[in-house]
Amino acid sequence: MENSNHYIKDTAKYVLDAEKNIGIETFFTSFEGVGGKLRAIPEDFTVHEVSKHHPEKENGKFAIADITVTNWETNHLVRELSKRLHVSRKRVSFAGTKDKRAKSTRHMSFYNISNKDLAKIKIKDVEIKNIYRSDRPVKIGVLLSNRFEISIRNIVNAKKEQLQDVVSFISGTGGFPNFYGVQRFGTIRPITHIVGRYLVNDEIENAVMAYVANPIKGEEDITYKLRSELEKTHDFSEALNSYPKHLNFEKAMLNKLAVDSEDFVGALKELPKNLLTMFIYAYQSYLFNKILSRRIQKKLPLDAAVVGDIILPVRKGVIDGEISVTERNIEKVNKQVSKGKAFVSAVLFGSDSKFSEGEMGKIEHKIIDEENIDPRDFIIPDIPYISSAGSRRSILSPVKDLGFKLTDDELNKGKLALTLKFELLKGCYATSLLREFMKADDIRNY
Repeated sequence: MENSNHYIKDTAKYVLDAEKNIGIETFFTSFEGVGGKLRAIPEDFTVHEVSKHHPEKENGKFAIADITVTNWETNHLVRELSKRLHVSRKRVSFAGTKDKRAKSTRHMSFYNISNKDLAKIKIKDVEIKNIYRSDRPVKIGVLLSNRFEISIRNIVNAKKEQLQDVVSFISGTGGFPNFYGVQRFGTIRPITHIVGRYLVNDEIENAVMAYVANPIKGEEDITYKLRSELEKTHDFSEALNSYPKHLNFEKAMLNKLAVDSEDFVGALKELPKNLLTMFIYAYQSYLFNKILSRRIQKKLPLDAAVVGDIILPVRKGVIDGEISVTERNIEKVNKQVSKGKAFVSAVLFGSDSKFSEGEMGKIEHKIIDEENIDPRDFIIPDIPYISSAGSRRSILSPVKDLGFKLTDDELNKGKLALTLKFELLKGCYATSLLREFMKADDIRNY
């Protein structure tokens, strides 16, 4: 078994230029990829939440249900459910966002909604089942993990031995790089971190224009043309009238700007709070990806600490504090890491960031210097509630029950399909694991 410092060689067949847009600059394994295509149909990407079960209470204020959806973005789903129930979207809560281009089952709660009214809701590609009452809402934090079954299609050539090499390497290391996947940034329009960068740099107008205009190749032709026109003219009234209905968030912002073309802060405040917060989180995620890429490139281990690292001890399944690694405690620390009772971390930049020391500290400081930002920039005075103090994140994502099956692709005659099954902790991205099998050179393949 090769050690966890393994990295893709400069002479590798696959390039990473596209992924550098979201901060990913390297692969973890050097085994040749199978290529292929994800999400030929939404059902190729299925995910089931594993959540803490809320105690049932007959007269509880919350209706709890399992919601299975196909090809629904989380914010749009919440908006449609609240609309059908004739309530504020604040009365609908969930444990975590999910990929749009997928079939996903998630736990959701509905405040002061009867089981009967919830069961009557009929929406295309939305199934509501297992409804019960509780006195506790579903919220961020109750999610424990996600179970995945994912098919990669249109594979020209692949061998079981090749795939087993990847599985063995990742299992032997204890996981894979905990990169934030492209979904964090937008699959078709990976721009949320760009908006976040502008917000951190106090460039509010640029943040708004990056969201409502900023045409990206790959989106629908008509949308691309409309965004291009707005980019040139800044005619918010015309854009409001011409943008299609499905760009509802853009239209909400344009409606504000059509009244006052200088009220960019007001336009941003038209967006849901969780989406606004996501802009800042996405920029932090981009920076984290760059840090993790540099660590791999420098051949520093992911499954063991080096002096200067900060590790996150885990007690009863929950991260409990931070410990700086020194010459005196490194042996003891690495025993805990090897048992899965602690994880090596990297910084998620924020106003109160704590930096590593040693080699990892040099990487973290270099990235923030390259971006020309200061931790205090993550205090957003115009929209204080999206400010972020920062935190730390494990650089290794453990994977449970990783297995694969290679079959004929029934959708593409003469091609192969690879189906992977596995379970990941909340906040870990399946696509960051899949890229080690695919080695695809376009982030939109994920």
